[in-house]
Amino acid sequence: MSDFWKAKRVLVTGAAGFIGSHLVERLVQLGADVTAFVHYNAQGSRGLLDRLGLHEQQRIRVVLGDLREPDCLDDAMADQQIVFHLAAIIAIPYSYLRPEHVVQNNVQVTLNVLQAARRYKVERVVHTSSSEVYGTAQKVPIDETHPLQAQSPYAASKIACDMLAQSFHLSYDLPVVTLRPFNTFGPRQSARAIVPTIVTQALTRHQVFLGAMHPTRDLTYVSDTVEGFIKIAETPGIEGNTYNIGTGKEISVGELADKIVQLIGGKIPVIFDPTRIRPTASEVARLICNSEKARKELGWTPKVSLEEGLRRTIEWIGDNLAAYRPDIYNI
Repeated sequence: MSDFWKAKRVLVTGAAGFIGSHLVERLVQLGADVTAFVHYNAQGSRGLLDRLGLHEQQRIRVVLGDLREPDCLDDAMADQQIVFHLAAIIAIPYSYLRPEHVVQNNVQVTLNVLQAARRYKVERVVHTSSSEVYGTAQKVPIDETHPLQAQSPYAASKIACDMLAQSFHLSYDLPVVTLRPFNTFGPRQSARAIVPTIVTQALTRHQVFLGAMHPTRDLTYVSDTVEGFIKIAETPGIEGNTYNIGTGKEISVGELADKIVQLIGGKIPVIFDPTRIRPTASEVARLICNSEKARKELGWTPKVSLEEGLRRTIEWIGDNLAAYRPDIYNI
Protein backbone atom coordinates (compact mmCIF):
# COMPACT_ATOMS: atom_id res chain seq x y z
CA MET A 1 0.00 0.00 0.00
CA SER A 2 1.33 3.42 -0.99
CA ASP A 3 2.31 5.92 1.71
CA PHE A 4 0.79 8.70 -0.40
CA TRP A 5 -2.43 8.70 1.60
CA LYS A 6 -1.00 8.27 5.09
CA ALA A 7 -2.32 11.22 7.15
CA LYS A 8 -3.22 13.04 3.92
CA ARG A 9 -5.81 15.72 4.74
CA VAL A 10 -8.78 15.09 2.47
CA LEU A 11 -12.25 16.61 2.13
CA VAL A 12 -15.12 14.79 0.39
CA THR A 13 -18.30 16.65 -0.54
CA GLY A 14 -21.31 14.47 -1.24
CA ALA A 15 -19.80 12.05 1.26
CA ALA A 16 -23.22 10.78 2.37
CA GLY A 17 -24.10 9.56 -1.11
CA PHE A 18 -23.53 6.32 -2.98
CA ILE A 19 -20.10 6.87 -4.56
CA GLY A 20 -19.08 9.35 -1.88
CA SER A 21 -19.56 6.89 0.96
CA HIS A 22 -17.53 4.25 -0.86
CA LEU A 23 -14.78 6.80 -1.54
CA VAL A 24 -14.69 7.84 2.12
CA GLU A 25 -14.48 4.21 3.17
CA ARG A 26 -11.56 3.58 0.80
CA LEU A 27 -9.70 6.72 1.88
CA VAL A 28 -9.99 5.66 5.52
CA GLN A 29 -8.60 2.23 4.59
CA LEU A 30 -5.65 3.95 2.89
CA GLY A 31 -4.86 5.94 6.04
CA ALA A 32 -6.09 9.38 4.99
CA ASP A 33 -7.33 11.99 7.45
CA VAL A 34 -10.87 12.34 6.05
CA THR A 35 -13.35 15.16 6.49
CA ALA A 36 -16.82 14.35 5.15
CA PHE A 37 -19.16 17.21 4.31
CA VAL A 38 -22.77 16.14 4.86
CA HIS A 39 -25.93 18.13 4.19
CA TYR A 40 -27.55 18.99 7.50
CA ASN A 41 -30.91 17.39 8.26
CA ALA A 42 -33.13 17.42 11.32
CA GLN A 43 -32.91 13.64 11.75
CA GLY A 44 -29.18 13.80 12.38
CA SER A 45 -28.62 11.25 9.61
CA ARG A 46 -25.24 11.13 7.93
CA GLY A 47 -26.71 9.31 4.96
CA LEU A 48 -24.88 6.24 3.75
CA LEU A 49 -21.93 6.97 6.03
CA ASP A 50 -24.14 5.54 8.78
CA ARG A 51 -23.81 2.16 7.02
CA LEU A 52 -20.05 2.05 7.44
CA GLY A 53 -18.51 0.01 10.21
CA LEU A 54 -18.15 1.65 13.61
CA HIS A 55 -14.35 1.65 13.29
CA GLU A 56 -14.52 3.55 9.98
CA GLN A 57 -17.13 6.00 11.30
CA GLN A 58 -14.95 6.85 14.29
CA ARG A 59 -12.09 7.83 11.95
CA ILE A 60 -14.16 10.32 9.92
CA ARG A 61 -14.59 13.97 10.79
CA VAL A 62 -18.11 14.98 9.74
CA VAL A 63 -18.98 18.59 8.99
CA LEU A 64 -22.67 19.45 8.62
CA GLY A 65 -24.03 22.32 6.57
CA ASP A 66 -25.48 23.49 3.27
CA LEU A 67 -23.03 23.84 0.39
CA ARG A 68 -25.23 26.48 -1.25
CA GLU A 69 -24.04 28.96 1.40
CA PRO A 70 -20.79 30.66 0.29
CA ASP A 71 -19.05 30.52 3.68
CA CYS A 72 -20.23 27.03 4.69
CA LEU A 73 -16.94 25.42 3.68
CA ASP A 74 -14.59 27.59 5.72
CA ASP A 75 -14.33 25.11 8.58
CA ALA A 76 -14.23 22.02 6.36
CA MET A 77 -11.79 23.35 3.75
CA ALA A 78 -9.17 24.89 6.02
CA ASP A 79 -5.84 23.00 5.88
CA GLN A 80 -7.10 20.40 3.39
CA GLN A 81 -4.68 19.08 0.77
CA ILE A 82 -7.07 17.26 -1.56
CA VAL A 83 -10.75 17.93 -2.19
CA PHE A 84 -13.07 15.44 -3.88
CA HIS A 85 -16.19 17.26 -5.05
CA LEU A 86 -19.08 14.82 -5.55
CA ALA A 87 -22.03 16.76 -4.11
CA ALA A 88 -24.88 17.21 -6.60
CA ILE A 89 -28.53 16.49 -7.23
CA ILE A 90 -28.19 13.58 -9.65
CA ALA A 91 -31.70 12.34 -10.49
CA ILE A 92 -32.49 12.86 -14.18
CA PRO A 93 -36.29 12.34 -13.92
CA TYR A 94 -36.38 14.85 -11.04
CA SER A 95 -34.55 17.37 -13.23
CA TYR A 96 -37.47 17.29 -15.67
CA LEU A 97 -39.83 18.17 -12.82
CA ARG A 98 -37.65 20.72 -11.01
CA PRO A 99 -35.01 22.03 -13.45
CA GLU A 100 -34.48 25.26 -11.52
CA HIS A 101 -33.72 23.39 -8.30
CA VAL A 102 -31.26 21.03 -9.98
CA VAL A 103 -29.43 23.67 -12.02
CA GLN A 104 -29.22 26.30 -9.29
CA ASN A 105 -28.12 23.76 -6.68
CA ASN A 106 -25.46 22.01 -8.74
CA VAL A 107 -23.92 25.14 -10.23
CA GLN A 108 -23.97 27.18 -7.00
CA VAL A 109 -22.53 24.33 -4.96
CA THR A 110 -19.71 23.77 -7.46
CA LEU A 111 -18.92 27.48 -7.56
CA ASN A 112 -18.74 27.60 -3.76
CA VAL A 113 -16.43 24.58 -3.60
CA LEU A 114 -14.09 26.06 -6.22
CA GLN A 115 -14.05 29.46 -4.49
CA ALA A 116 -13.23 27.88 -1.14
CA ALA A 117 -10.52 25.67 -2.64
CA ARG A 118 -8.97 28.77 -4.15
CA ARG A 119 -9.13 30.70 -0.84
CA TYR A 120 -7.46 27.88 1.06
CA LYS A 121 -4.90 27.02 -1.65
CA VAL A 122 -5.84 23.34 -1.94
CA GLU A 123 -3.23 21.17 -3.67
CA ARG A 124 -5.68 19.21 -5.85
CA VAL A 125 -9.42 19.43 -6.53
CA VAL A 126 -11.03 16.37 -8.11
CA HIS A 127 -14.25 17.51 -9.74
CA THR A 128 -16.90 14.89 -10.55
CA SER A 129 -18.62 15.08 -13.92
CA SER A 130 -21.00 12.55 -15.55
CA SER A 131 -21.16 10.58 -18.79
CA GLU A 132 -24.59 12.17 -19.29
CA VAL A 133 -22.80 15.32 -20.51
CA TYR A 134 -22.02 13.52 -23.78
CA GLY A 135 -25.63 12.71 -24.63
CA THR A 136 -26.23 9.93 -27.15
CA ALA A 137 -22.92 8.79 -28.62
CA GLN A 138 -22.03 10.52 -31.89
CA LYS A 139 -18.92 8.34 -32.16
CA VAL A 140 -17.98 5.21 -30.25
CA PRO A 141 -16.36 4.55 -27.94
CA ILE A 142 -16.74 7.97 -26.33
CA ASP A 143 -13.46 9.67 -25.48
CA GLU A 144 -12.87 12.98 -23.74
CA THR A 145 -12.96 14.92 -27.04
CA HIS A 146 -16.54 13.85 -27.77
CA PRO A 147 -18.94 16.83 -28.13
CA LEU A 148 -20.99 17.74 -25.08
CA GLN A 149 -24.77 17.62 -25.50
CA ALA A 150 -27.25 18.31 -22.71
CA GLN A 151 -30.28 16.07 -23.22
CA SER A 152 -31.70 16.76 -19.74
CA PRO A 153 -31.59 19.70 -17.31
CA TYR A 154 -29.38 17.52 -15.11
CA ALA A 155 -26.87 17.06 -17.95
CA ALA A 156 -26.95 20.80 -18.62
CA SER A 157 -26.15 21.50 -14.97
CA LYS A 158 -23.17 19.12 -15.07
CA ILE A 159 -21.81 20.68 -18.26
CA ALA A 160 -22.03 24.08 -16.56
CA CYS A 161 -20.18 22.71 -13.53
CA ASP A 162 -17.48 21.19 -15.74
CA MET A 163 -16.97 24.52 -17.49
CA LEU A 164 -16.77 26.31 -14.14
CA ALA A 165 -14.06 23.90 -12.99
CA GLN A 166 -12.15 24.41 -16.21
CA SER A 167 -12.51 28.19 -15.96
CA PHE A 168 -11.08 28.22 -12.42
CA HIS A 169 -8.07 26.26 -13.63
CA LEU A 170 -7.47 28.59 -16.58
CA SER A 171 -8.33 31.84 -14.78
CA TYR A 172 -6.83 31.27 -11.35
CA ASP A 173 -4.48 28.31 -11.90
CA LEU A 174 -6.59 26.26 -9.49
CA PRO A 175 -5.26 22.67 -9.62
CA VAL A 176 -8.48 21.01 -10.81
CA VAL A 177 -8.80 17.60 -12.49
CA THR A 178 -12.16 16.32 -13.73
CA LEU A 179 -13.26 12.70 -13.46
CA ARG A 180 -16.11 11.66 -15.74
CA PRO A 181 -17.48 8.30 -14.58
CA PHE A 182 -19.82 6.27 -16.75
CA ASN A 183 -22.73 4.48 -15.06
CA THR A 184 -21.56 3.26 -11.67
CA PHE A 185 -23.41 0.57 -9.72
CA GLY A 186 -22.98 -1.45 -6.55
CA PRO A 187 -24.06 -1.82 -2.91
CA ARG A 188 -25.85 1.15 -1.25
CA GLN A 189 -27.05 2.64 -4.55
CA SER A 190 -30.54 4.15 -4.60
CA ALA A 191 -33.35 2.38 -6.43
CA ARG A 192 -33.52 5.44 -8.69
CA ALA A 193 -30.60 3.92 -10.64
CA ILE A 194 -31.13 1.18 -13.21
CA VAL A 195 -29.39 -1.79 -11.56
CA PRO A 196 -31.03 -1.49 -8.10
CA THR A 197 -34.34 -0.64 -9.79
CA ILE A 198 -34.30 -4.00 -11.56
CA VAL A 199 -32.91 -5.95 -8.59
CA THR A 200 -35.32 -4.50 -6.04
CA GLN A 201 -38.39 -5.05 -8.18
CA ALA A 202 -37.32 -8.61 -8.95
CA LEU A 203 -36.78 -9.40 -5.27
CA THR A 204 -39.87 -7.67 -3.85
CA ARG A 205 -42.48 -7.75 -6.61
CA HIS A 206 -41.27 -10.76 -8.61
CA GLN A 207 -41.80 -8.74 -11.76
CA VAL A 208 -39.84 -5.89 -13.31
CA PHE A 209 -41.37 -2.78 -14.90
CA LEU A 210 -39.06 -0.82 -17.23
CA GLY A 211 -39.33 1.97 -19.76
CA ALA A 212 -37.14 2.02 -22.87
CA MET A 213 -35.11 -1.18 -23.08
CA HIS A 214 -32.97 -0.37 -26.12
CA PRO A 215 -30.59 2.26 -24.59
CA THR A 216 -27.13 0.93 -23.84
CA ARG A 217 -24.93 1.78 -20.88
CA ASP A 218 -21.34 1.17 -19.82
CA LEU A 219 -21.61 -0.15 -16.27
CA THR A 220 -18.69 0.16 -13.85
CA TYR A 221 -18.64 -1.44 -10.41
CA VAL A 222 -18.31 1.12 -7.63
CA SER A 223 -14.93 -0.08 -6.32
CA ASP A 224 -13.45 0.48 -9.78
CA THR A 225 -14.92 3.97 -9.98
CA VAL A 226 -13.48 4.74 -6.54
CA GLU A 227 -10.04 3.60 -7.69
CA GLY A 228 -10.41 6.09 -10.54
CA PHE A 229 -10.82 8.85 -7.94
CA ILE A 230 -7.80 7.57 -6.04
CA LYS A 231 -5.61 7.42 -9.15
CA ILE A 232 -6.65 10.86 -10.36
CA ALA A 233 -5.73 12.37 -7.00
CA GLU A 234 -2.36 10.58 -6.79
CA THR A 235 -1.06 11.33 -10.28
CA PRO A 236 1.11 14.46 -10.53
CA GLY A 237 1.12 16.97 -13.36
CA ILE A 238 -2.38 16.38 -14.74
CA GLU A 239 -4.09 19.60 -13.64
CA GLY A 240 -6.69 20.82 -16.11
CA ASN A 241 -7.31 17.38 -17.60
CA THR A 242 -10.50 15.35 -17.85
CA TYR A 243 -10.60 11.55 -17.61
CA ASN A 244 -13.32 9.08 -18.54
CA ILE A 245 -13.76 6.07 -16.25
CA GLY A 246 -15.62 3.12 -17.75
CA THR A 247 -15.20 -0.47 -18.90
CA GLY A 248 -15.53 0.00 -22.67
CA LYS A 249 -18.34 -2.56 -22.76
CA GLU A 250 -22.00 -1.73 -23.38
CA ILE A 251 -25.17 -3.57 -22.51
CA SER A 252 -28.77 -2.63 -23.29
CA VAL A 253 -31.26 -2.07 -20.49
CA GLY A 254 -33.26 -5.06 -21.71
CA GLU A 255 -30.21 -7.33 -21.76
CA LEU A 256 -29.23 -6.08 -18.31
CA ALA A 257 -32.67 -6.95 -16.94
CA ASP A 258 -32.43 -10.45 -18.44
CA LYS A 259 -28.98 -10.96 -16.90
CA ILE A 260 -30.12 -9.83 -13.45
CA VAL A 261 -33.24 -12.01 -13.60
CA GLN A 262 -31.06 -14.97 -14.59
CA LEU A 263 -28.69 -14.35 -11.65
CA ILE A 264 -31.59 -14.07 -9.20
CA GLY A 265 -33.32 -17.12 -10.62
CA GLY A 266 -36.98 -17.98 -11.03
CA LYS A 267 -39.53 -16.86 -13.59
CA ILE A 268 -39.59 -13.07 -13.28
CA PRO A 269 -41.32 -11.25 -16.16
CA VAL A 270 -39.87 -7.99 -17.52
CA ILE A 271 -42.77 -5.70 -18.46
CA PHE A 272 -42.73 -2.50 -20.53
CA ASP A 273 -44.10 0.50 -18.59
CA PRO A 274 -44.76 3.60 -20.75
CA THR A 275 -44.81 5.86 -17.67
CA ARG A 276 -41.05 5.29 -17.33
CA ILE A 277 -40.17 6.68 -20.76
CA ARG A 278 -38.02 9.80 -20.94
CA PRO A 279 -39.04 12.59 -23.33
CA THR A 280 -38.12 11.25 -26.80
CA ALA A 281 -35.35 13.71 -27.65
CA SER A 282 -33.99 13.53 -24.11
CA GLU A 283 -33.34 9.77 -24.07
CA VAL A 284 -29.61 9.05 -24.19
CA ALA A 285 -29.62 6.04 -26.51
CA ARG A 286 -26.02 4.90 -26.30
CA LEU A 287 -23.14 5.32 -23.88
CA ILE A 288 -19.88 3.38 -24.17
CA CYS A 289 -16.63 4.62 -22.69
CA ASN A 290 -13.16 5.04 -24.13
CA SER A 291 -10.98 5.11 -21.02
CA GLU A 292 -7.66 4.78 -22.83
CA LYS A 293 -6.47 8.14 -21.48
CA ALA A 294 -7.09 7.02 -17.87
CA ARG A 295 -5.40 3.69 -18.52
CA LYS A 296 -2.28 5.29 -20.00
CA GLU A 297 -1.90 8.39 -17.82
CA LEU A 298 -3.37 7.21 -14.51
CA GLY A 299 -2.66 3.48 -14.66
CA TRP A 300 -6.34 2.79 -14.02
CA THR A 301 -8.04 -0.42 -15.17
CA PRO A 302 -11.38 -1.93 -14.10
CA LYS A 303 -11.03 -5.08 -11.98
CA VAL A 304 -14.60 -6.28 -11.34
CA SER A 305 -16.58 -7.89 -14.16
CA LEU A 306 -20.21 -6.96 -14.77
CA GLU A 307 -21.45 -10.37 -13.65
CA GLU A 308 -19.39 -10.36 -10.45
CA GLY A 309 -20.47 -6.81 -9.67
CA LEU A 310 -24.10 -7.74 -10.20
CA ARG A 311 -23.77 -10.76 -7.90
CA ARG A 312 -22.34 -8.57 -5.13
CA THR A 313 -25.04 -5.95 -5.63
CA ILE A 314 -27.88 -8.49 -5.65
CA GLU A 315 -26.55 -10.02 -2.45
CA TRP A 316 -26.26 -6.64 -0.70
CA ILE A 317 -29.72 -5.46 -1.74
CA GLY A 318 -31.19 -8.81 -0.68
CA ASP A 319 -29.69 -8.31 2.77
CA ASN A 320 -30.93 -4.71 2.98
CA LEU A 321 -34.37 -4.74 1.37
CA ALA A 322 -35.85 -2.66 4.19
CA ALA A 323 -33.84 0.30 2.90
CA TYR A 324 -35.67 0.27 -0.44
CA ARG A 325 -39.09 1.88 -0.82
CA PRO A 326 -41.42 0.41 -3.45
CA ASP A 327 -42.54 3.87 -4.65
CA ILE A 328 -39.14 5.35 -5.48
CA TYR A 329 -38.57 4.10 -9.02
CA ASN A 330 -40.07 7.00 -10.99
CA ILE A 331 -38.42 9.85 -9.06
